[in-house]
Amino acid sequence: MPRFSVIVPSHGVAGRLSQALDSVLGQSFGDLQLIPVCDAPDAPAAEVAAGYAERDSRVTPVHSPPSAGLSGARNTGMRAATGTYLLFLDGDDLLLPGALDALDARLTETAGVDVLYAEHERVPWWEGEPANPAAPLLAGAPKGAFAPADRPALTGVQLPAWSAVYRRAFLVERELVFPEGHFTDIGWGGLVTVAAGRIAVLRQAVVRHRLRRQGSRLNLPGPHQHTLLDQVERVLTRAADSGLPAERTGPLFDQLFSVVLKTAARPERLLTGRRAFFRRAARLYRRHRPAGHRVPGGSLGVQHRLLAAGAYTAFRALRGVNRAAGGTTGRLPRPHLLRTRLRYARDLRRPLDPNLAVYCAYWGRGYACNPAAIHAKARELAPHIRSVFLVEAGQEHAVPDDVEYAVIGSRRYWEVLARAKYLVNNANFAEGVVKRPGTVHLQTQHGTPLKTMGVDQSTYPVVAAQSGSFTKLLGRVDRWDFNLSSNRHSTQMWERAFPGSYEHLEYGYPRNDVFYTATASDVARIRRELGVPEGSTAVLYAPTHRDHHTGFEPGLDLEAFCEAAGEDVVVLLRAHYFYDRGRSRGSDRIIDVTGHRSSEDVCLAADALVTDYSSIMFDYANLDRPIVVYADDWDVYRETRGVYFDLMAEPPGPVARTPEELAAVFRDGSYAGPQARALRAVFRERFCQFDDGRAAERVVRRVLLGEPPEAVPPVVPLAERIPAPAAATLVRS
Repeated sequence: MPRFSVIVPSHGVAGRLSQALDSVLGQSFGDLQLIPVCDAPDAPAAEVAAGYAERDSRVTPVHSPPSAGLSGARNTGMRAATGTYLLFLDGDDLLLPGALDALDARLTETAGVDVLYAEHERVPWWEGEPANPAAPLLAGAPKGAFAPADRPALTGVQLPAWSAVYRRAFLVERELVFPEGHFTDIGWGGLVTVAAGRIAVLRQAVVRHRLRRQGSRLNLPGPHQHTLLDQVERVLTRAADSGLPAERTGPLFDQLFSVVLKTAARPERLLTGRRAFFRRAARLYRRHRPAGHRVPGGSLGVQHRLLAAGAYTAFRALRGVNRAAGGTTGRLPRPHLLRTRLRYARDLRRPLDPNLAVYCAYWGRGYACNPAAIHAKARELAPHIRSVFLVEAGQEHAVPDDVEYAVIGSRRYWEVLARAKYLVNNANFAEGVVKRPGTVHLQTQHGTPLKTMGVDQSTYPVVAAQSGSFTKLLGRVDRWDFNLSSNRHSTQMWERAFPGSYEHLEYGYPRNDVFYTATASDVARIRRELGVPEGSTAVLYAPTHRDHHTGFEPGLDLEAFCEAAGEDVVVLLRAHYFYDRGRSRGSDRIIDVTGHRSSEDVCLAADALVTDYSSIMFDYANLDRPIVVYADDWDVYRETRGVYFDLMAEPPGPVARTPEELAAVFRDGSYAGPQARALRAVFRERFCQFDDGRAAERVVRRVLLGEPPEAVPPVVPLAERIPAPAAATLVRS
């Protein structure tokens, strides 16, 4: 029997679940059982949990449907638990280092307690300072174990379930389970308080609770707010049935009704039934008020008296319920010119154009990537929608002649942004763009994340300094309605790096459709356009950007590589999109394709890819052509930029650490050998899940045409896809 069973519900937090599980399994105290509670066996979180279970016998995944809620998930975990003590951890929180050692030591000192309350950190992890709200609640508690009557003001109502440890035998004997519905922590905390015989306190934080930017779901408006009273009634009824004396019931009563009054005083939470909520609360107040109860002083005492009297109108007037709600136009952007700003404000008041879509790629660098592919498919499937592409001044030439565009910052730019129903971007729109009700924002992304993204960059000083305010970044994320993903790994990392309320679309990347629709003649044509000599082996070299470099550095002597790799090798040099060109020296065997509009065309032209840590490897893998990782500075990159997985352990092909090793794998042919193919097959299985040639169609049907998810074309299984042929294949055939 393990000392601890740690129960981790994971609904909606698959992207951060691995961090929570690592924080438990990484504890120096190892006598534990870890129970991730997942939605279903095939859910994203279940995939994460199953991986941990394969590697560590202490992990016991179980499943609880989302309809059962948080209470059902925790109860399912409790039924699977075998530990002497139970801990609960939210799937996006962390167990602090040394927590289990500290808990074990304190439980040994206070042998046999039913509940051990502990402190916790509340951390706004995108920006801000941590707080320890439990500290004042636990201050002054006796040093040893004590009866609840010795400290009646210390109740579980004030603490979340994960800020305590519970003796499992006590819970089983008293048949304690988390009550159904919302506000389950309040119900659980109260029921545990009523039942506990001996408790103790640990004056040390054991959990880091990472605050959601949108705040607790329980603060959101809706009919679920009325279920708070169900929990209050349940606890007070149990206290009465247990014969709890008034000196213990009083603090419990005050704490419960403190929560009730906060809800009653916030009309934005109770959109309907405010009077009914107040009247039921008043009945509960009068029915369960302890004998000799003393009303608190000050304004809170007035609220107690009004509630006891059922005086809703007076309470409403006291709390100032009639507060005006702010409008959308109160958050106006700040374009440079006053005239433009005023015009934009005026356009925001005009009706949305239901047949207008605005696209942008790479902050206006041109017609490219997923937005361009969606734009092209929309012309075919949704010709009634007018499309406008946004470009920087000076980049107008990067837009095809038959594509309508607007220059960023121009009067027309702000006008279409104000009135378009659909906004599509692979980065983010400007800070000042207002998210109007009725608009649909689609974030397409522009790669699969190997390196850390979004708020995950905050712990890496070099990149964090260049990223600006993470709070502002996440304010832009709040505008997203949909977020595209090309594989399950991306889905989980986007959820973690860009936390928000958007819907994930696991449809694949539209820009990669061409890898399955291009023909042999297309490949031959592109190679001619790029100047690839016939019969040569074209190696695409695409290094990524490094945040600790100030400009493009190729990292490899390409001329020397060509000489050493073989006389038929030519290099297609494509620098990161941050750079206009790769600054090659114009050798006959080095073709600079950095300025070419389409990275997809360049991939189609290449017989093999050499890259370091660029996300182009994930796209290129769709072609099922050789990939070689040139990792001469992996350790530096990993430490300065941060990565989501160890590429050296799970590469898409051979790994070379030096120029000599790189040239050798081409010279001896191992870059395309059996071992390389085996590595690539595993890589493709993981990272080419949803790219099948029909991603753009799925996006257009779901987002622009509003078709239901079940109506969009299903993803073609990987084994049934046929990628565009490589030129080398054509020559052999």
